[in-house]
Amino acid sequence: PAMLRRLTRAATPRQRVFWARRSGSLAGVPTYMCSHQDHRLQLEDGLASRLATHHSLGQDVLMRTRGSWELQATAAELLGVERTLFVPTNTMANLISVMCHCRRRGSQLLLGHECHLHVYEQGGVAQIAGVHSHPLPDLPHGTLDLAELERLVTRGLGSPYHPVCELICLENTHSSSGGRVLPMEYLRQVHLLARRYGVRVHLDGARLMNAAVALGVPPACIVEHCDSVSLCFSKGLGAPVGALVGGPKDFIEEAWRLRKALGGGMRQAGVLAAAALVGLADAEEMLQRDHQNAQRFARGLQELASPVCSVDPTAVETNMVMVRVDGLPPEELCRRLQAVSADEVAQTGRAVRVLLFPWAERSVRAVWHRDVSAQDTELALGKWAFVLRTLRT
Repeated sequence: PAMLRRLTRAATPRQRVFWARRSGSLAGVPTYMCSHQDHRLQLEDGLASRLATHHSLGQDVLMRTRGSWELQATAAELLGVERTLFVPTNTMANLISVMCHCRRRGSQLLLGHECHLHVYEQGGVAQIAGVHSHPLPDLPHGTLDLAELERLVTRGLGSPYHPVCELICLENTHSSSGGRVLPMEYLRQVHLLARRYGVRVHLDGARLMNAAVALGVPPACIVEHCDSVSLCFSKGLGAPVGALVGGPKDFIEEAWRLRKALGGGMRQAGVLAAAALVGLADAEEMLQRDHQNAQRFARGLQELASPVCSVDPTAVETNMVMVRVDGLPPEELCRRLQAVSADEVAQTGRAVRVLLFPWAERSVRAVWHRDVSAQDTELALGKWAFVLRTLRT
């Protein structure tokens, strides 16, 4: 255990990163994301003890890894599904789910035009699964227009010209809309519509736990309106890697075969499963804190009353804050934030930096992950205040 504790500490980065990347928005306006995250996770004690138990037990490829089985059983109970399957990434989890549901090449997948599966997963459903994805406009809350959804579902029924819709994909929380939570009644209506026409529903639940905490309901209450679900452990839950697919027994049996075909079979996966289990153990407490920090950041930016930046705190439902930038390109704002040292804002001894991508943008998205403390949030606000004050002078 002592050796594993040292290895755990050595393997986790010590540097807090403040980074930015291109994203989308509900209006089709590109955004910039600034992510406040710390991959140290402060999970070393719990993780080391689990590693001592699981690190050398069996091969997950042969379904003999105790750690993976414990994680999968725990997650299945949490999500209210028959079984789950541990996979390396949520992108793979989504692709496997689409391939399980859409067995015929040319099958149609309906989804939002700014959802992660459509924009940020390299079109894998087309290039690998041979599935035709049809994007619909996202409404402000990350939802889809139900009348238009029904029109597209029924268009291919009995038609020799149109692709046949076999799957609807939803994303909860909806990241491009600023971490908005899909309403429970909306999920129920989509599921009823899908069942009426023999279509299945997959939930991209990369941030499902954020949605459950924001709604104050068990995750299973959300998942019950879907036929399959994915869940990511390396976002708000803070694990270094890993995701899972959840659904019925026969669905997961096919998912296991597809995981192997896609190169996702892992050997001593108990090491990774241990970190995911630790992330699940205190998810509710940690995510509530993330949400509170995001709300504090939004209120703080609003209180600065800068003509350069505007934010709507009422739209902050989980761990994301969408900030509209006027008067200068957001990448320029990010460069200025990067140039401000922590010592210029507060004597915290922490360095915060921004990783930039060369796109002209009109907004910034800030994202909180676990173990970003209230102190870190105040530091981020201080950097923004410093830069905005400089711009005024």
